[in-house]
This record gives sequence, structure tokens and C-alpha cells, in this order.
Amino acid sequence: MGDSSNPPAGSERAPSRIAPTSPRHPRVATLRVLVLGALSCLAALLLPDPAQPDEPVNFDVETFATGLDTPWGMAFLPDGRLLVTERPGRLVIVGTDGKVSAPITGVPEVCACGQGGMLDLQLHPDYEKNGWLYLAYSDLKDGSSKDGFTAVMRARLNGTRLVDQKDIFKAPQKLYSRRGQHFGSRIVFDDAGYLYFSIGDRGRRDEAQSLAVPNGKVHRLHDDGRIPEDNPFLGTPRAVSSIWSYGHRNPQGMDLHPETRALWATEHGPRGGDELNLVRKGLNYGWPVITYGINYNGSKITDLTEKEGMEQPALHWTPSIAVCGIAFYDGDAFPEWRNDLLVTSLKFEEVRRVVLRGTTAVDRGVLFEPDGRARDIEVGPDGYVYIAVEGSPGRIVRLIPRTP
Repeated sequence: MGDSSNPPAGSERAPSRIAPTSPRHPRVATLRVLVLGALSCLAALLLPDPAQPDEPVNFDVETFATGLDTPWGMAFLPDGRLLVTERPGRLVIVGTDGKVSAPITGVPEVCACGQGGMLDLQLHPDYEKNGWLYLAYSDLKDGSSKDGFTAVMRARLNGTRLVDQKDIFKAPQKLYSRRGQHFGSRIVFDDAGYLYFSIGDRGRRDEAQSLAVPNGKVHRLHDDGRIPEDNPFLGTPRAVSSIWSYGHRNPQGMDLHPETRALWATEHGPRGGDELNLVRKGLNYGWPVITYGINYNGSKITDLTEKEGMEQPALHWTPSIAVCGIAFYDGDAFPEWRNDLLVTSLKFEEVRRVVLRGTTAVDRGVLFEPDGRARDIEVGPDGYVYIAVEGSPGRIVRLIPRTP
């Protein structure tokens, strides 16, 4: 059940680099898939030729904030300040002047073990009315300092402390473990107010295919933790009713397309097979039955890269780039990038740009190398691109259009 070939906890690294490759076409089994395939082929004709260079977009890089310890997630408050999680277990506020606050009190205790700790955060779509913010974190098992599992809490910010804390998702404690890998987790709200969050397979790769456990899944809840009545596996015997999709390895990037409002996610592969997926209701994304990756020791995981009933990635990177946070560009400062997906890489310490048309994706290459592991990325209210960079110290940098 476990993944004994994982690298040291927290690394998510691959040994070498080549250009990303496009996935092979999935086996077509239904008319619906035929239609989608035809549309994708048509869309591909409209995409830029990846062999041709883009017109350069000139920008400057500015250090916005520094002195952070492994910044993991970011969310802008309505007044322009930036909430930032630090993986060891802290939440801070970065002012519009880049000054970092003292840690916010009232945050949950975390299992800061391996890849675990304080993870993503997100504001409620009606934050200005209700004040709810949401935190994904590695929860500690009762009475333990080393056993953890991904949980989601909501709370309100009252000055420099959190109040009204409530866990809206926790796994049964029998699933908590000392494995340090694959907690996920990103949080996204859709336009109807549903909350989506991801949990990695926790190193138990085969459990990604089991509906009886929450790991290796994307989940969907109401904003207060209730289960939506149209969730795909509600009422399925033994199934975890919050599951929206399954067969994921370790999704650490998630965002809605600005126009189609479809949910897209990136996930770490093993040695190869990092994926970009269009995440849809009830679908199986294949891990570990199908994958473009291999074990870290070079041995095979499976002979299959495709199988009927399992989704193909829109794009995969093989070998891995250690893909992490993503953000669709929806600002005005860089109109050349509008609706493009900005993708962070831990291994190669870079930000890449992916162009999407329908379900077809093309990686257009590196935009920026921040000299540190790029963990998360957000588009600010000013239209600038903000990147959380690990290092000594960790920092937030931003891309600003260069004035002619």
C-alpha cells in the first residue's frame, strides 16, 4: 500500500530535465469522448506553435516581502494586504508596504512533519460580508506529535487572532500516520460557493483508487462542511461522501479558469508524470493504475499510461518539474497572458506559462526563475504576479510590467 520509493520527505524532486511532453490520446469509448476529442483537436489548431517563440513580455522582478519561513499559501484581503501561511505552523499578514506581521494567534496546531504543516488558505467568496477564511493543514492525531492527516478549518480574523474556529473536514484518526509525504492541499471556491480541496495519497498509493478513504482525492463541501446533495458518491456504500474525483497522487495546485470556470489541478508525479488535469465530477484520474512516471529507484510502477475509464492529463511533464501552485492570469497588467495558466516548479525553481484552449494545453516554457523553490503563485488586485519562494529566508517576489 505504501510508496517505498518516495524521495526524502518534502523534496518532490526528479533527477533530470527534458521538455514537457503532450499526453497520448485516450482510448475513445463513447460518443461523448469522441466529441470532446474532436473539439480538443480543433482547439489545438488555434494554439500557438510550441516551436515558435512568443513575443517577449518585459517585466521587472521586485522583492515584495522577506523573512518568511517556507511560505506555502497566499490570499489577498479586500484591503490589499496579503495573508501568507508558513509551513512550520504560522499565519502572517504582509502589509501593502511588504512589512510582515507577527504571527496570528489562534491557528491550529500542525504536524510539521515532512511535507506537512500549515498549507493553503482561501477567503470565502463573500468574505467582506461573513469574514470566513479557510485553512488546510496537517492535523495532529490526539496524543501524538508525529502522526498527521490533512484537515480543513474555517475561522474569522479578528485583528491579530483567529476566532470562531471550526474544523469542517477531518479524517478518522485511524488513517493518521507518520508518513511525511503527500498531504496536498489546495483550496478553491467555485461560483456557486462550493469549496473544493485536495488531499494527496499520503504515500499509500493504492488507496487513491479506493472510495472508502479520503486520500488521493479532490473533495467538495458546502462552506460550512455539509455534504452537497449532488456529490457523485453520496449514497455509495462505504464511500467518503465528500469525494468529487479520485485517482490523484498529490495535487498541490488548483484554480478555476477565468472564462469557462472549469476546475483545473496540477499534481506531483513520481519520477516523471507530473500532471495538469481538468477535474470533473466523479472521474478517475488513474493513479497508480496508469502513470507516465516510474519509481524513484528506476523500477516500473505500471506498464499502463492509459486505460478505459481513467482520465488522461491535459499535459504531463516527464521527467517531473515538481509542479506545485498554479494561477490563471486574470489581471490587466499583463494582457498578453490573459487566461493563461502560470505554473510553479519546485525542482527547477521556475515559473512556467501554459496556454489552454478547451481541454488542450501547451507549455510555452519558462517565464521566470526566482532563485528558490517556487511554491505558490497568485494574481494580485493590482494585476501583478506574486510568487511564494522558499529559501533562507523565504520571500514573496512580484512581477511588474516594465515601463517602456
